[in-house]
Amino acid sequence: MKTFKATNESVKKLGRTHEYRDALWLTLSGSGAEFSFYGTKAEIVLKSDDMAGGVNPARIGILVNGERVVDERLDRPVKTYTVFESAAAEQVAVTVIKLSEAAMSTVGIAEIRVEAERGIQPTPQKNRRIEFIGDSITCGYGVDDEYERHSFSTATEDVTQAYAYRTAEALQADYSMVSYSGYGIISGYTENDARLLTHLVPDYYEQLAKSEGKLDGKLDPLSIDWDFARFAPDLIVINLGTNDDSYTSDHADRQAEFGRRYVDFLKTIRRRNAEARILCTLGMMGDRLYPVVEQAVRDYTAQTGDSGVSAMKFDEQRAEDGYAADYHPSRRTHAKAADRLTRHIEQLWG
Repeated sequence: MKTFKATNESVKKLGRTHEYRDALWLTLSGSGAEFSFYGTKAEIVLKSDDMAGGVNPARIGILVNGERVVDERLDRPVKTYTVFESAAAEQVAVTVIKLSEAAMSTVGIAEIRVEAERGIQPTPQKNRRIEFIGDSITCGYGVDDEYERHSFSTATEDVTQAYAYRTAEALQADYSMVSYSGYGIISGYTENDARLLTHLVPDYYEQLAKSEGKLDGKLDPLSIDWDFARFAPDLIVINLGTNDDSYTSDHADRQAEFGRRYVDFLKTIRRRNAEARILCTLGMMGDRLYPVVEQAVRDYTAQTGDSGVSAMKFDEQRAEDGYAADYHPSRRTHAKAADRLTRHIEQLWG
């Protein structure tokens, strides 16, 4: 068999990834790698970070020609998966994707082995690129758990079932996700009226990722500055405010601060993504802060003269569509939201 590393020459990288110690490390939700080959066999060697023995190791999926053939949590240091085998050579596309979020754990692609005379090639880049910035909703928190009173587990988190991934698929766009469960603009999710300052997306947006796991057990992904030249999106979709709402509630002063910080974050995003259109969304798990988001967009445009930012409200989830863990959106709700967002983006793009 021929052995390859997951480098730019061999694979198309999906989302934010980092090459370290002979492996391509997948951090944020949806990060991964994709390649094609003409041959008879393919094996993928994955390695875990230092969270493999913990409660929430990384959940990974491997797809062959669009069909998922591996779906499990990597709970050991190294594991080899035979993902394709055939007596006759076939044209095959393989996708390795991290289904769970960065905060809990990461996973590395150590080797790709194939029985293929010409080796492997990156799959083609798509014509459009979208970056999604969000929280647990974007991560697909609990989407594989239909009991709303259950709590978080990487075993039931699947970004491919969430509205963002579904939208990218519908629009045939490459994507990148920057999403963390419980995170916000001025506060993470709180139940005691005290602001949670450790869970703010703007604090980590310019780094590779924030995680409890270290790459190869050694490198903190938060210590790595993200190279924004690696992925220049045509569109950035922001879905933040659901967790802030637990802190701002009906307090006008807190809502006003949320609006000011939202404008500041828009300025950071624009500084890093000069050409992208930006779409600010909210509403799937409540829309109390949506008017503040709309006002933040108006304030940002007035301050900067940048007319490339707009807003869109999601429909709030409905009981008849069911709930996922911790009353998060169900698959049906995510599908409806993806349809809504896809139509809106199609209008934006003409």
